[in-house]
Amino acid sequence: RLGIAGAGGSAAFGVVGYDHNGNSAPIEPDDLTLDYDRNLFEVTPAEHGYFTVKARQATGSGLITAKVGKITTAVPVTVGFESKPVADFEDAAKWTFAAARATGSLSAAPGQSGGGLKLSYDFTTSTATRAAYASPPQQIVVDGQPQAFGLWINSTGKGEWPSLEFYDALGQSQILRGPYLTWTGWQYVEFPVPAGVNYPLKLRRFYVAETRADAKYTNDILIDGLVAKVPPSITAPAVPKVADPVVKADVAKAPWRFAVMSDAQFVARNPDSDIVRNARRTLKEIKAAKPDFLLINGDLVDEASPEDFALAKKILDEELGGELKYHYIPGNHEVMGGKIDNFKAVFGDTYGTFDHKGTRFVTLDTSRLNLRGGGYDQVAMLRSELDKAAKDASVGSVAVLFHVPPRDPTPGKGSQLGDRKEAALVEGWLAAFQRDTGKGAAFIGGHVGTFNASRVDAVPYFINGNSGKNPATAPEDGGFTGWSLWGVDPVTPAEAEHVRRNWFTDAPDWIGTQVRPHVDELTLTAPATVAVGAPAPVTAAIRQDDRAVPAAYPVSVTWSGSPNLHVGTRQTAKPWHVAVLDPGTGTITALRAGQVTVAVTVSGVTRQATVALTAKAAA
Repeated sequence: RLGIAGAGGSAAFGVVGYDHNGNSAPIEPDDLTLDYDRNLFEVTPAEHGYFTVKARQATGSGLITAKVGKITTAVPVTVGFESKPVADFEDAAKWTFAAARATGSLSAAPGQSGGGLKLSYDFTTSTATRAAYASPPQQIVVDGQPQAFGLWINSTGKGEWPSLEFYDALGQSQILRGPYLTWTGWQYVEFPVPAGVNYPLKLRRFYVAETRADAKYTNDILIDGLVAKVPPSITAPAVPKVADPVVKADVAKAPWRFAVMSDAQFVARNPDSDIVRNARRTLKEIKAAKPDFLLINGDLVDEASPEDFALAKKILDEELGGELKYHYIPGNHEVMGGKIDNFKAVFGDTYGTFDHKGTRFVTLDTSRLNLRGGGYDQVAMLRSELDKAAKDASVGSVAVLFHVPPRDPTPGKGSQLGDRKEAALVEGWLAAFQRDTGKGAAFIGGHVGTFNASRVDAVPYFINGNSGKNPATAPEDGGFTGWSLWGVDPVTPAEAEHVRRNWFTDAPDWIGTQVRPHVDELTLTAPATVAVGAPAPVTAAIRQDDRAVPAAYPVSVTWSGSPNLHVGTRQTAKPWHVAVLDPGTGTITALRAGQVTVAVTVSGVTRQATVALTAKAAA
């Protein structure tokens, strides 16, 4: 989405294409056909393959559609903004206070214009990340499609980080970040809204956070005049979901397997919490699956206290019983703004490498939300291990794991490596390793609170969702609790040489994951009868407490049935099949009269239904 302030203003965009392996390249302007309202926009090619969009009118909105062959994509563009009041804080006495690892209060006070809200807090009681929250009497629904919010803040210059939190139309949290409070007195600041959010937005709260362990202080700030910068509305075409092939229905037939869990975030002071129960449940399920080993990819604990790590060790010992080897990779909650010493005292090194049956694993420390915070030595180690793996005939693939991923797939992009050069470095190194050697490469992260699979230049990038705490996205977008089971088929020297010579058409098919949500209940919905030639829907859903999760990508689902039922497309059915179940369309089609059994399996739980096939109804 592009937002232009008014007539004569401009913005830029580019178009990128992807092949079937996920390799990408910019599309040259001469190879594109653009369709747009020429009365509203002037679009011209610019440097480096970009286009410049210039507004011809003071207000308006429209789509610019780019087409290459039969493939199209569109960017929504709006011109002009209107500032609409959201909160004037004349009702400041009704707002409510909350805090994380801090204390404080709210009160009414003179604002920048009229009444304002005073937020007082004590950030001296902890070295972990602290926050002070101010919530309205009820969530405020914001009309339109705002591209930014503006707020007056009276700061004392202590360096807090201000944020606005909203819920979008899907109930997902969207956190908008403002500039650090480094000034004194009143200043108007803006909080940009990321592209891709689902409108309308509902204001949940304003808050300030302190992430620096050595910053301890008490403070008061004032806020006033929250407004939404609303442009003319525009609706963009729905973007089709891409199901990455790294997600498999099952990995039981792989030569060997490993498991990944992350983001439980339990605390020692509440050892019987739902989060602890979810963590124990995850470990039980992993042990029962009998992988070769387990990788814990960060944020097993929440506050990084010695008691947290003692509880983590106790839970791992009790649930795994010393029978399953594990590697614990630290996340940001293993430090919480403090030192990594508490983690190291119980679990040892924060980064390292090991080989297993032809795959080299490199684990790195992103507990400081970046790579350099874990020490330059670990970055040099990654480069060294890739170089050695390239020359080692016994190594056919490399898997890199760290907690904070190079890219966050959610609109806010708030849960990715903050240094984009670090992200580009990792992505460039892995892509070059796979392209130049023909050997496999893959990345596995966590931190975002969702299960997501994608590719960067033919290399799979997977984000593991939460194993304990509540997810951050909608269930259909990967927002559920669970873990992932990985199957590995080692890359042989012959296979690597083939890919190396044909990297522009082939990529190593060496790894896949079974995404395993926690299943409290599995429901299969199928029709009792289906008439020949009249497709009928077949669906399945998972229940997690009060969360309903569709049994569909990115969940790993196995559809099966009686021998006379074909699972796949109509074109691949055999003469003995009397019905076709197509998971891609979620339909069952009767080919002739009879009866079939339909079955669905998720995380080892199976449900069945019998469907009668009746003759086509007479005209």
